[in-house]
Amino acid sequence: MDKDSWKFLQELCDIPGPSGFEAAATRLMKDYAEDYCDRVFADKLGNTMFEKIGQKDGPTVLLAGHVDECGFIITGVNAQGYLAFSQLGGWFDQVLLGQRVLVHTRKGVLKGVIACKPPHLMEPEEAKKVVTKDKMFIDVGACNKDEAQAMGVRLGDAVTPDSKLFTVEKMAYKDGKPAGKRTVVFGRAFDNRLGAFAAVELLKTLKKGKVRHPNRLVAAATVQEEVGLRGAKTVATSTNPDVAIVLDVDIAGDVPGIDPLQAPARMGEGISITVYDGTMIPNQPLKELVITICERKKIPHQLAYVIRGGTDGGFIHTSLTGVPTVVIGVPTRHIHSHVGIFDTADLEACMKLIVELAKALDRKTVDSLTAV
Repeated sequence: MDKDSWKFLQELCDIPGPSGFEAAATRLMKDYAEDYCDRVFADKLGNTMFEKIGQKDGPTVLLAGHVDECGFIITGVNAQGYLAFSQLGGWFDQVLLGQRVLVHTRKGVLKGVIACKPPHLMEPEEAKKVVTKDKMFIDVGACNKDEAQAMGVRLGDAVTPDSKLFTVEKMAYKDGKPAGKRTVVFGRAFDNRLGAFAAVELLKTLKKGKVRHPNRLVAAATVQEEVGLRGAKTVATSTNPDVAIVLDVDIAGDVPGIDPLQAPARMGEGISITVYDGTMIPNQPLKELVITICERKKIPHQLAYVIRGGTDGGFIHTSLTGVPTVVIGVPTRHIHSHVGIFDTADLEACMKLIVELAKALDRKTVDSLTAV
């Protein structure tokens, strides 16, 4: 990635945009990508699409990356000025306590912290139990309800993690031996700003490199994936694709306590190609095409699956009369938390793969995906 691409990725990962509140993130994407595409358009749910035509009578290739992140929404203010909240997307209770958050009000952004009853005042048996989200609150320093409301807080305000992107340059290892250097990135919202970034970065790569592609490419920043794949329900109708590539993160299983059979993808070992998840089985010829391209072009890749959960592909592949779909992921540790981690080499592998796919998906190839 060049400096402009890296700057855009950092801004995109740092900008707030939980499910239902994605507008600032999609505006940032529009400002960045509009010079590299032929048309920007949106549907009425909020999905934003970036179209680049390589061949007018070619197939339509949808590259979808959801732009929403996991966050929270304010559901109440008590008499003491503490804020009740509900989750937007899946949050594990144990990752929340003591974490800093930003409350986005009509009067500006308030800094706060997620807290609960002090353990010193809990009964011994109570202190042994996991504190659940319904027993937590957000403290913004208000002394009472009136002060909290005067600060701008009201029901329906969005809340995001207070966490900024940073990088660590370190030695890479393979089979226990030094193997060059790597860049590891820490930050929030990698699920799924990485996929949204890759979708529009492809358009930049094609235009600046004057790369020919025999199709109509539509990069889509979809919304509200984390609360039920809602943007996926309208994006296919909005774009009428012949084939879809869903760009998302994958769960990196290289952390303590995980059997490799539960989550086979490992950070730093290449792009993840999903062979199965809880909502979608990929189109098999398309999956094989992706694997073949990786092998031929020596793009590091891994095969992976997710027993529970899914991606936008879950709805896209059953839309219209059916859309051949595959999911490509960047292995990422600690998703749905304040700080995730990914390796830039895996994102670069993703970019190499989708450039090759853009060149390969001509009318004949796309028709062959569903031939009988």
